[in-house]
Amino acid sequence: MPNIVGVCIARGLTGVGGGFMVPNAIALIGINLPPGKSRNIAVGLFGAMAPIGAAGGSVFGGIFVQLTPWKWLFFFLAILGAVDFGIVALVVDSEERQSNLNESMDWVGAYLGVTGLILFNFVWNQAPSVGWQNPYEYALLIVALAHLVAFIAWEGKFAKYPLLPLNIWTAPSFGVLMIVALFAFMAFGALIWYLTLWFLTIRNWSLLLAAAGVTPLTVLGAVAAVLSSWLVPRLASQYILAIGALCIIVSTTLVATMPAQQSYWPQAFPAAILMAFCPDFIFTAAQIVASNSVGKDKQGIAGSLIGTIMTYGMSIGLGFAGTVEKYTMLHNTDTVQGYRNALYLAIGMGVAALVLDLLFVRVAAEIKEGWDDEQTSEF
Repeated sequence: MPNIVGVCIARGLTGVGGGFMVPNAIALIGINLPPGKSRNIAVGLFGAMAPIGAAGGSVFGGIFVQLTPWKWLFFFLAILGAVDFGIVALVVDSEERQSNLNESMDWVGAYLGVTGLILFNFVWNQAPSVGWQNPYEYALLIVALAHLVAFIAWEGKFAKYPLLPLNIWTAPSFGVLMIVALFAFMAFGALIWYLTLWFLTIRNWSLLLAAAGVTPLTVLGAVAAVLSSWLVPRLASQYILAIGALCIIVSTTLVATMPAQQSYWPQAFPAAILMAFCPDFIFTAAQIVASNSVGKDKQGIAGSLIGTIMTYGMSIGLGFAGTVEKYTMLHNTDTVQGYRNALYLAIGMGVAALVLDLLFVRVAAEIKEGWDDEQTSEF
């Protein structure tokens, strides 16, 4: 299906694949490694794969698109997927089901939650293209919010085996920590998008050169993920999150204020360095806190929650920023100004994350080693 519909379907399937892989990978780490040093290192290494994979994909994507017909990039990715499948089949052992055998799938909760999130995301990412003057934007927004409210009510009052047990939010500062992570990833998603656009459309860089421009994110992102896992037992989580939020604020400010045409080194380079510490500090710290807050049988829930916040935050943040860019361009033909205003919104998201974190998140350093007795099967 060589058209935009086929591309959208394929992209959706990659999201489904990631949705299956990330929470189950985190669950395997959480189940097989008890709270402590080993788990922290494993989660840090897992988090390091995100910047390594993203930058590696950018480099290989640039190489394939510039040197071969573009379809070969997707053939290459399909081969990588087959290799991954083979490695998982050989390395990951089959395990007995850890949770209650009488559990059943919460189909109603799955429908309400997934539909609400998809529609809410669609509305905000469609808004930059069609504008809020279209009635269906408001109609779909109302439908999305209704689904999300119904999801919360169903999970809390009616679901026998809830997809997302609401008592996971009762852990100290857990709910605020998730909001902080959401705002931070919203800011990061907008930053990485507009920095790339700046390279490609304003400075007319090639794909390979643009990929090289974000190379510091790859190298230091891996370092940041491991460093954050080392800091978790030594520093209260709110300070690890604050470092990540502060880095995203400074890096976004550097990009938002840089001249349209400028050498890479004065502002884009330090921004690429600092932005590496946002997603990895926040993802690793939040993931370790979430995993340590629940029992063995709920590790998949904790993993899927953080993974969802990361990917959904980056996507919905781009929709918000794109809306700002769209309405800027209605009154100003300067493309750079549209990018700047979108990045100013991202700065605001980062500031919101930092303020909420410093005021309301109170999570002690994770020094626990091993499972608590009550954590073997409960929150």
